[in-house]
This record gives sequence, C-alpha cells and structure tokens, in this order.
Amino acid sequence: MAVPGKGLGKKLWSAAEMAALLGPGILLLAVRYARERDRWTPRDPLPPWQGVGRVQGLEAIPGGVRVRFAEAELEAVFLGEDLLRLTWSPGEALPPYALAEEASPLEPERLRGPDGVLLLRTRRLALALGEEGLEVRDGEGRLLRQEAYPERAGRAWRHRVRLAPGERVLGLGERAYPLDRRGGAFRLWNRDPGGSYGPGEDPLYLSVPVWLSLLPQGGYLAFYENPAEGFADLRGEEAWVGFLGGAFRYYLIPGPLEAALSRYVRLTGLPPMPPRWALGFHYARWGLRTREEVEERVAGFLERGLPLRAVHLDIDYMRGYRVFTVDEGRYPDLPGLVRGFQEKGVRTVLILDPGVKAEKGFPPYEEGLREGLFCRLPSGEVVRGPVWPGLAAFPDFTDPKARAWWGEKLKGFLEMGVAGLWLDMNEPALFAAWGEPTLPASARHALEGQGGDHRLAHNLYGLLMARASWEGFRKHAPERRPFLLTRSGHAGVQRYAWAWTGDVESTWEGLRTTLRALLGLSLSGVYFVGSDIGGFSGNPSPELYLRWFQMAALTPFFRLHAARWTKRREPWRFGEEVLEGVRRAMALRESLLPYLYTLAHRASREGKPLLRPLFLEGGPYTEEAFLLGEALLVAPVLEEGARAKEVPLPKGGWYPWGEDRALQGPTWARLPAPLDRIPLLVRAGTVLPLLEEGGLALHLYPGAEGAEGRLYWDEGEGEGPYRLDRFRLLPAEGGFRLLWQGKGELPWPWARVRLRLFGKRLLRAHVEGEAHAAEEGGVLLPPFREALLEVEG
Repeated sequence: MAVPGKGLGKKLWSAAEMAALLGPGILLLAVRYARERDRWTPRDPLPPWQGVGRVQGLEAIPGGVRVRFAEAELEAVFLGEDLLRLTWSPGEALPPYALAEEASPLEPERLRGPDGVLLLRTRRLALALGEEGLEVRDGEGRLLRQEAYPERAGRAWRHRVRLAPGERVLGLGERAYPLDRRGGAFRLWNRDPGGSYGPGEDPLYLSVPVWLSLLPQGGYLAFYENPAEGFADLRGEEAWVGFLGGAFRYYLIPGPLEAALSRYVRLTGLPPMPPRWALGFHYARWGLRTREEVEERVAGFLERGLPLRAVHLDIDYMRGYRVFTVDEGRYPDLPGLVRGFQEKGVRTVLILDPGVKAEKGFPPYEEGLREGLFCRLPSGEVVRGPVWPGLAAFPDFTDPKARAWWGEKLKGFLEMGVAGLWLDMNEPALFAAWGEPTLPASARHALEGQGGDHRLAHNLYGLLMARASWEGFRKHAPERRPFLLTRSGHAGVQRYAWAWTGDVESTWEGLRTTLRALLGLSLSGVYFVGSDIGGFSGNPSPELYLRWFQMAALTPFFRLHAARWTKRREPWRFGEEVLEGVRRAMALRESLLPYLYTLAHRASREGKPLLRPLFLEGGPYTEEAFLLGEALLVAPVLEEGARAKEVPLPKGGWYPWGEDRALQGPTWARLPAPLDRIPLLVRAGTVLPLLEEGGLALHLYPGAEGAEGRLYWDEGEGEGPYRLDRFRLLPAEGGFRLLWQGKGELPWPWARVRLRLFGKRLLRAHVEGEAHAAEEGGVLLPPFREALLEVEG
C-alpha cells in the first residue's frame, strides 16, 4: 500500500513570485538550498510491511496487561475510567512534549470470555484482545472501535481501524477539507503551502494527530502521541493510520464527544487565561514600512471610533529582516511608539521568525554558534537555509539550552512594553525552489539529550518555539499574561499559544475553507483560533470583506491582516455601507466581551471549547453554522449575494438576536441576512452578560424552566483578584425571580446593572421592597441578591 498524504501539494512560490518578493539573490539561494537539501536527505525507502505475528504470552502489569507477540509487544494500560493508553514496541520513544498530565494507572476488572478472549474493563471503557485485533466498547457495551493488530516496516508503524456505517471522523488539526474527514487522505506534517491556499490543499501549517469518531450512537476520541510524519487514509470502509517513525502509542477516550475533547485537552494541557485585551480587535498588515504608516493606520481606527485593541508589526520593523532587531531608520524609538499606543488603549504585538541570519558579527548568530544552539547535519555542520534575511540558522528548540537562550532574547522587547509575540515561519518554513520547504530530514535535534533527526522533530518545532517564548515571557514579564500567536504547532500547543489559519485565498471558497479550518482546529483541542479577515493573499470584494468581518467578530481571535501586494483594506476604504457594517460587527464584539471572557475562563479551567459544531451537542451535522459557547448560534453568510440564510436549529428554543420571539427546534429556519448583519441566535434558558455604554447588562432569554448564566471577571492581566457571578432566572407568580450569587475578592466593577427581558414585556423590578420601573432599554438596578421581575400579562 502506498503511504497516503505523501504528495507535496501545489508548488510553492514560483520563481517569478520569489524573485519579485525577495530579489534574484534569494532565488539563487532557494535553488542552491533545494539541491543541498536533496543531497542531505536520506534515501531509505520503506521495507515491506510485516505483521506482529501471533500472541506468545500475557503478563499483568499495573493498570493493564503486557501482550507478547512474535514480532512486537503491546502494553494496554488504563490511566482512568475514561482513558486507555496503548503502546506498541519496538519504537523510538520521544520526550512527552505533548502531555501536561501525569496520570497513574487504574486497575481494571480482568475477565476471560468463553472463547478465551481477555477483557479489561472499567465503568466507562472496555478492551477486548482477540485473535486478529482489538475491540473497544463504552460503559453501555456499545462498540466504539475495532482495529486490526498493526504492521511494521523498519521504523514505521501503521494499523487498520474499521469504520462503521454512518461514522464521521473529525479532527486531525488544520485542514482545507470538510469537517467529516471520511473520503480523504491526509498527511500529518506541518507545511507552509506557499503564500496562498484554497480548498483541498494538504497538508497545512498545524497538524494534530487526534481524531473524534461521531457514531450513530455515541463516539470516541483517539489521540496518537507521535510527532513523526504520519498519515490518515479515510477513503474506504477501513481507515489506515500510521507514522514513519517514533513510538506507536495512542490513547482512547469514550464519548460524549464534547466530554472526550475536554478530557483530551486536560491530558495535553488546558489553555491559559488570556489577557482581556486579546479578545478585542487586532490590526496587522505586511508591508507597513515605516513608523509613520503604522501610526496613520492606528489613528484611522481611533478617529472613526472603531475599537482597536492591538496592532501587530510584521517583519517590516526589523533591520533587514533580522530577528530580535529594530530598523531605527524606519522605526525610530520603538519603545516610545509602544508606550504611545498603550496610552491610547492599543497593545503592540511583534512578529518573530525562528531563522537567525547567518552573518558574521551578528550577535544572535555568533551566540548560537558559540553555544551550539542551532540545528546541524550529521557531519556537525550548521544547517543554513534561505528565509527572509537570506541564509539563516535555526535554533533547536528540542534543546533546553536553546529554549532558555531564546527566552532571554525576548527580554528587551518585553521590557519596552511589547504585549504579545506573533510566531511565524515555524513549521519550520524555508525558501526552496522545489520539494520540501523545510529543514533536511537528516538534520539533528537534541530531543532533551536523546537525539534524533528532523523526521521526528519537525512537527514539534512550532510547539517548542511557542514553549520557549512562553517561558521567556513568564520570566521577563511575570506581572502580565503572555499573548502568543503561532502559525504552526502540535498536540499541546494550546498550553502556550493561539493560532490562525494562515495564508488562505481571498475568495468565497476561501471563506468557507476558513470556517472548516477553524472548527477543525477547535475539534483538535486548539480553541483560541481566528483568521486573516478577507483572506491573506488577494483583494476581496466589499461584500466578501464584510461577510468575513462579521464571521471573524464571532470567533475567538479577531484580526485583520493581508499580504503586502494586496490593496489596502482598512474598513473605511470599502465605502460607507461596508464601514457601517464593520462598525456594527465591532460593536457586537465589544458588547460580547464579558461572555467571551467567561468562555475563556471555562476553557482554561474545564477544557470547554469556545467554537463548536452543532453536532457536538447532538444537533444536526452542518458546516453552515456553529455555536460560540453554549448560548450563541452563529450562521455566517458564506455565499455571494445572499440576503437570507437557512439555519438548522437544534432542539429547544432559540431567540433571533434582538428579537422577542423564540423559534422552536429541531427545525430549519430562514433568517434575514441583510448586508449589515450576521444571523445570530441565543439559546432559550440563557442569561447573557453584555457590555453596554455605562456598564453591564444582563439579557434574559427565558426557557420553560427559566434561565441561567455566569460571568467571570478580573483585572484583565496578571494573577490578581477575580470574581465569578452566577445568575438564575426562575418562573414566579406574575413574572420571574432573578437570583444573583457572587464569589471572589474582586469588588463588583459596575455601579448599575441593566436587565433586559426577551419574550415578555418587563414592567418593573422589585429589589428589597423598592420598585424600579422599566424603560425602553430595560430596568436599571444597583447590585442585588434577588430581584422580582413583574411582567405584562
């Protein structure tokens, strides 16, 4: 069988594009590097695949069993009632970079069936070892997974997993493919697609070897703890999954899928609480050559009353694209610029690339050579490849010394007040005239001292660059929460960084592809995700730009960014109608900050996803709409000219945004979608906290049993005091009772709370015997513990 996903996709930068962007000198370096990389790449084709042979014996071990086969061994260990780890050997065991949790074995019940099959069982999960393979069932006895015993070919492993009729396979990281991966073949290898991509491009920047199986009844999650190049071929009734090196180790978690995803995120690391400003609107643009250009763009937003929370400086601020430098001629007094922006409420984020210019006398390069921090060939020669500054060397982030050194290099930027770091080109990506645009497969990595080649370390590069940056940020700015944005990563990257979908094309298909990629990343445990509004590589029409803006306003990371060859795309350059639509989307985003901040807190404590497909909670399978948290159903307009949207409603009541009527699901509803708004619904039974002019508002959307909601709030930075408030709306005679319970040391930050009731006309609220009349915008109250809401009729 051929290894699926081995194709290199479309050609990267063409010669003309590369010469135009970088000059003929870089083009020559790209040609030379491609030749050298091919010469350095080992040519070791896979030997024939062979099975593991018959079972030779069994041995009980803590938490499970060790099974000896003629050609291999299997260790099956329960690490909890809902967590089973399966490890095949021999294999190249690597440091557990993906894992955050150290779980202890849990003793399962051991049974023998009448046919002699060994069964290991907990309340949630059961494993049966048969003659031909493994069978996994949930606590109800429902079959979750059947897999054949694996095969080996040298250092590679693969196995077959039976796919049930109607089974959907989700996850696998960032993919330009439908959310249901069945029917496709995918390469588990982080890769820069070369300046622009569209539907079907594979692989992309951030692969994660985790899949979720959505079965007609139940489901499960499988996580392969292997960073080596891998593949998942889902084109038949059986899936082939394999890796070309590393250990063949994987974990199985039973559904429901949302609970399984949260369990996986606890295993690989909960995302940290972000600074609150990071949930606002960000502006970036490749090609802002001077300080004056950046100041002009920032002023353009602020003068028009458009709430800008962060500006990102692309590679233009550097001196000749050298990392850790500033071009003082074009960006004089960068500390002053950062301070000036912060005084206006705008944080500054700087891009960092891993490539260090291989230039005699350049301090970071000289330090890296002296300390032995760069990736090398087996000969001991430092690998040098072309990127933006020309030939560059690449820190080996699998070496603790290199990570510590990188973290120290951030000190100057953090001390000047830089609020965040944008990690790019960290697949790692190089400029190559053909073939793999990355380090040669033979490049050596420390891997915490055990050593290995780039085939094992490649997919770890972005994860460990993020780790090094996170650790440096925490050391040199301990009073602030790190904000990191990464293009590449691996399982566990959510512990350190947010992600975005890279250089997607500026087309309607690109918009649909982006939504799929965002939901796919979320289903792979990378929760804080976003895109380049309007697409990266082209010139969106005014309508596409606005529709993209509306969708982005309801995703975790909200940023405008584009390539330097595109037309300027600040909102005011598309005409008054688009500007007003953007203004409305940005105002909606600002009002939702308390809700988004509360979602971020739940993600950081409970592993709850922010973006979730409807089917994750038992709703219909669709790629046309998604949930933001549990309360909001978002139905972005994805077709040119559409002024209405068919929206699938899950079971229960749903209030169209701003309306008093509730629609009852499950059904399909046709909602108006004029150019200035996005179809948005609120789940009945929700108390939704919103910011409005003058303070906080609670929007009450009663269901059959009332409503409930929560609000997390703190100082927005650091580890200071916080408060967590819970609200319960209960039916009562003549209306409702609203109960408010709060805990935490942070005082309530607002003097008044405005209540707005939907579905019923609110007449007045009674607090401690005092009546407060409702006006058009609701009723304004001081903080309270219980309020009686009197409604009409």
